[in-house]
Amino acid sequence: MDNALGFLLEQAKERENQAVLALNKARTELDGYYQQLQQIEKYRLDYCQQLVDRGKQGLTASQYTHLNRFLTTLDNTLSKQKQAESHFKDQVENCEIHWHECRKQRRSYEWLIEKKQTEKQRLENIREQKQMDEFSTLQFSRRHSNRLG
Repeated sequence: MDNALGFLLEQAKERENQAVLALNKARTELDGYYQQLQQIEKYRLDYCQQLVDRGKQGLTASQYTHLNRFLTTLDNTLSKQKQAESHFKDQVENCEIHWHECRKQRRSYEWLIEKKQTEKQRLENIREQKQMDEFSTLQFSRRHSNRLG
């Protein structure tokens, strides 16, 4: 195998491995984002239920204002979280594209190396066949000259 191609293949394999790690990290971050969003939504639902329960017992205006302000804060947090979703999705998509490019490059080097090895083997087979032919011709010539002599 050509040393330069071997080196390029090893470099391509390393880039592909790094791309896989980055893709896995991006997917983990997206999963974490969804879990966090789910927790905030659950917390908001629980909080709304508490607000309803406490409302049945009677709330002062200031208590209601305080609780409502907290609910508004939760809604703002949820809104910001939902805006962040595209960032995490884009990260995963970009990492997938990069990984596919790295894999394609690695496969190209492997194909080139295989092609070179196949060509080298073909030339070796031709050389061996030529030697065998020359040997056969030489043997034939010796046998033929021994009969004449």
